[in-house]
Amino acid sequence: MLSYILRRILLIVPTLFAIILVNFVIVQAAPGGPVDQLIAELKGTAGGTLSRVSGGGGELASSATSAKESRGARGLDPEFIKELQKLYGFDKPPAERFWLMIRNYLTFNFGTSFYRDRPVLSLIADKLPVSISLGLWTTLVTYLVSIPLGIRKAVRDGSNFDIWTSAVVIIGYAIPGFLFAVLLIVLFAGGSYLSWFPLRGLTSDNWSDLAWPARILDYFWHITLPVLSLIIGSFASLTMLTKNSFLEEINKQYVVTARAKGLTEHRVLYGHVFRNAMLLVIAGFPAAFIAILFTGALLVEVIFSLDGLGLLGFQAAIGRDYPIMFATLYIYTLLGLLLKLVSDITYMFVDPRIDFGTRGG
Repeated sequence: MLSYILRRILLIVPTLFAIILVNFVIVQAAPGGPVDQLIAELKGTAGGTLSRVSGGGGELASSATSAKESRGARGLDPEFIKELQKLYGFDKPPAERFWLMIRNYLTFNFGTSFYRDRPVLSLIADKLPVSISLGLWTTLVTYLVSIPLGIRKAVRDGSNFDIWTSAVVIIGYAIPGFLFAVLLIVLFAGGSYLSWFPLRGLTSDNWSDLAWPARILDYFWHITLPVLSLIIGSFASLTMLTKNSFLEEINKQYVVTARAKGLTEHRVLYGHVFRNAMLLVIAGFPAAFIAILFTGALLVEVIFSLDGLGLLGFQAAIGRDYPIMFATLYIYTLLGLLLKLVSDITYMFVDPRIDFGTRGG
């Protein structure tokens, strides 16, 4: 077991390096880097000019010559272009910049944002509580509801309960989270009907002045609608996944044998079927958590004015704020790989028959 964990941890290093390298190469090929964008602003050119900049954008330029050849740089002093490149760190060759970035990332030194004039790590730390709140509560509530519901549907497969809950699940799966968020605002956040919940923020403005019980209630009051918006899609898919996993196990011979021995239905389901059927559900936990935490929450963050990592990463990509882009990618990837390892270890607690010590890396 310990040797397997060590092998997996060692495997994280080359995997993380490869992912960062591939994305670094892709970004270098994309036009409209921060130098070109600043030049366009200085010259008053439109965003369309950036997409036609020859040479693949300012981030590929390592000298004043390449900058002079850029359409966006025409009419500007070459020495000024050099200063811009040096300001953003593009006065070095791409290979050298990549190596410096990786060396700094090993110590979690992500540099300073191009446009916010703040350390990237500080920005991420400010946004992280919002994203973690959304991700954790959405994942927790989804699993607490979907797993019992999926088991119940499997046990009563083909009944009226199974049919009408399947209809609800299908409708939920078909509704995008952001559209459901708008519906919740219209119904419960002062849109057209009720004003039961706040429309923006994770806490009230006077949150720090409240007593701790009031702070907790205020926090849940603000996060209820965003979490409900994110639950709608993941709830549907996880419920059906749980149901299908249990149906597959219920029809196997060992279940028939257990029932023939006189075991109760509860003992059959939770003593034998559960640990086998839940392996597939547990395997999807890291991907589900990462998706909710960093990608699925973007539009919900915008709609409810929640300043989280999803919104930060989106703004960085649009503005070509490379330090934030690569720092968030590094953190996302590292968390995803670690959570995948955690899910593998969790297999052992669900089904002790799994022995990681006999597996290869």
